Amino acid sequence: MRTAILLGLFTAGTTALAADPARDGAAVYKADCARCHGARGEGSKEFPKPLIGGRSIGQLARLIAKTMPEDDPGTLSEADARSVAEYIHGAFYSELARERNRPARIELARLTVGQYRNAVADILGSFQGIGSWDSSKPGLQAQYYKNRRYRNSDRVLERVDPVVRFDWGTDAPVPEKIEPHEFSIRWDGSVLAPETGEYEFIVKTEHAARLYINDPEKPLIDAWVKSGNDTEYKATIHLLGGRPYNLKLEFSKAKQGVDDSKDKKEKPKSLPASIRLEWRVPGRPVEIIPARNLSTVRSPKVFVVATAFPADDKSVGYVKATTISKAWDQATTEAALETAAHVVARLDAFSGSKPDAQDRGEKLRSFTTRFVERAFRRPLTDEERKLFVDTQFATAKTPEIAVRRAVLFALKSPRFLYLDPSGRTPHDVAARLAAVLWDSIPDKPLLDAAAQGKLATEEQIRAQAERMLTDVRARTKVRALLLDWLRVEQPPDLSKDPKHFAEFAPEVAADLRTSLELFLDDVVWGEGSDYRRFLTDDSIYLNGRLAKFYGVDLPPDADFRRVKLEPEARAGVISHPYLLAAFAYTATSSPIHRGVFLSRSVLGRSLQQPPEAVAPLAPDLHPDLTTRKRVELQTSPAMCTTCHGMINPLGFGLEHFDAVGRYRKEEKGKAIDAKAGFENLAGESIPFDGARSLANVLLASGEPARAFVDQCFHSLVRQPIRAYGSARADLERKFTSRSMNIRELLVEVAVVAASTSSNRAALADVR
Repeated sequence: MRTAILLGLFTAGTTALAADPARDGAAVYKADCARCHGARGEGSKEFPKPLIGGRSIGQLARLIAKTMPEDDPGTLSEADARSVAEYIHGAFYSELARERNRPARIELARLTVGQYRNAVADILGSFQGIGSWDSSKPGLQAQYYKNRRYRNSDRVLERVDPVVRFDWGTDAPVPEKIEPHEFSIRWDGSVLAPETGEYEFIVKTEHAARLYINDPEKPLIDAWVKSGNDTEYKATIHLLGGRPYNLKLEFSKAKQGVDDSKDKKEKPKSLPASIRLEWRVPGRPVEIIPARNLSTVRSPKVFVVATAFPADDKSVGYVKATTISKAWDQATTEAALETAAHVVARLDAFSGSKPDAQDRGEKLRSFTTRFVERAFRRPLTDEERKLFVDTQFATAKTPEIAVRRAVLFALKSPRFLYLDPSGRTPHDVAARLAAVLWDSIPDKPLLDAAAQGKLATEEQIRAQAERMLTDVRARTKVRALLLDWLRVEQPPDLSKDPKHFAEFAPEVAADLRTSLELFLDDVVWGEGSDYRRFLTDDSIYLNGRLAKFYGVDLPPDADFRRVKLEPEARAGVISHPYLLAAFAYTATSSPIHRGVFLSRSVLGRSLQQPPEAVAPLAPDLHPDLTTRKRVELQTSPAMCTTCHGMINPLGFGLEHFDAVGRYRKEEKGKAIDAKAGFENLAGESIPFDGARSLANVLLASGEPARAFVDQCFHSLVRQPIRAYGSARADLERKFTSRSMNIRELLVEVAVVAASTSSNRAALADVR
């Protein structure tokens, strides 16, 4: 039997099983199947993939009766097909069988790249402050001065500017108080990086400007002394997602250098003046930094490790860090050296000491002890204190060298680089909780709770998880989880054929990404935090540019707001234009891509790669066929129907939407046909018509909830959920019985991962 057939998705059809006498399933498998797939479904040289999957026994039986054996399909009786399906399902095919044959284990894992950088940032931040984000104070604090000097006596206006996007022409920003030929402005606050990566900041102005990001002493962009006619200035900086960074922007419209304004008998002619503050978020086009990413609250400096790390392994569907490479080991060494150099260069600020102070040695030793404790996420034992601190100060020529050695020693220690999955102390619980929700180290309240014995029960752990979930670091990790769930963590190429979609510019695609992220945030952090809204909500976030493109009446300069967009046709993320455009071709929709997206992301089903690459039929070859008819023609061969019998119907349900997610009633002059059927795990074919009907059918099946529980666990914990015993069933039960509250699910996942009592059986395997 062909692996692709047994591992494909459900086939259509509800053929009743005959009541013929059945042979023993194991005997049938040995006679007709083992020669291709091995004695225990492990595969063979000809068919190397193992026989594993998610079909029910009934679905397997119908598939086998129709397509097996390989050399003579359809010759097995329905009774024999049922018998061999039962054997395969129970012996090695089903998830339960796989758990029985090879139980999953909680694995010893190193820090991921993100966890390493976040941990180091928070270790140092614990000595100089960690910025918090207040979304209720968007924009930047602006101070306007009547000349080029930033003196309180010369300040004429103080206000909050939502964004920096001004064009005064030859006028003054405050005409009654400022002369148009000379004035200056300073904007202060913080900027929130939504994700980790390289950010390009751009200042556009005809006059002098300086931009400070993260470092209030050293400008990222310095255009204070201008030469030539440049009006655009750029610089790049690496930022960690989910953190606010200090931002200061200074602008001056005046003659720079010697102030000779008092010697002038006539006022200089006023030249045009404007300024724009823009950025390029990783993977997106340039845009004005929006108010939602700006805050009037200043933030302390963040240390961001610049050392390049090899990418983490994500082959299992989530980031898994259970292997060590030479490149990763070398990167941790270079990062430790980088961090140690940063610490020693700013040792007085970190330790609170002075070079000539009598107690300098004592303060440096105290700082070093606290640094190592925070790196290890717990108090030091006497032996550890002696090894990591006392010995360094006893053998180094100077206290500064001792600090450098201790920092290097700590950051290369397995106590920092690995999280102990079997540790049962309160500090181990705190460390796991911080890793799950923040990808970082515990903060002071969490460490205090551990020290006071207040992480002993699930209720105590739950209380801390609820507190930590409000932190912007948790919100950022949850957003990454959701984008990964939807298979768009890395922004896909949304380029479209200009012959068909001339107005679908890169800016529109970027706005769609923002629209999706705002919707995801709204569902998770809004009232109810109801997962079902992901599949049924009929609202969408649009700004003026998107409104024009999708035919909604909004002012051209309107900011993002929730609006009803074809409320009878839209269904949450299933019909969000960003995802519809991502899973489409440049000129046409793609039921196959959209069906695969729904199968993998929403239903959580595993799909095997097709046995061979097949190019789609070009629309020009069949100019009169609709996209649906063309896909049906291409996937009609028997070798295709096994998988596409499930994929295609899901995609057909979204055919009311074109390649950019706009609603349509016709294609090529023919009415859109969005009717199809969904085969659930019980083998029943449930009809639906369009996206909303499809969403309701999927929700009723229960599969989306189960898949979402798995997604949340794997993305947060980075361990297989099957390794946690009954946790999967317990989480799913709580999730469905509590109105599918996403925030409560996230908290419960953190409790399971952090709690020693719930992991005792699984942890025994690790030991």
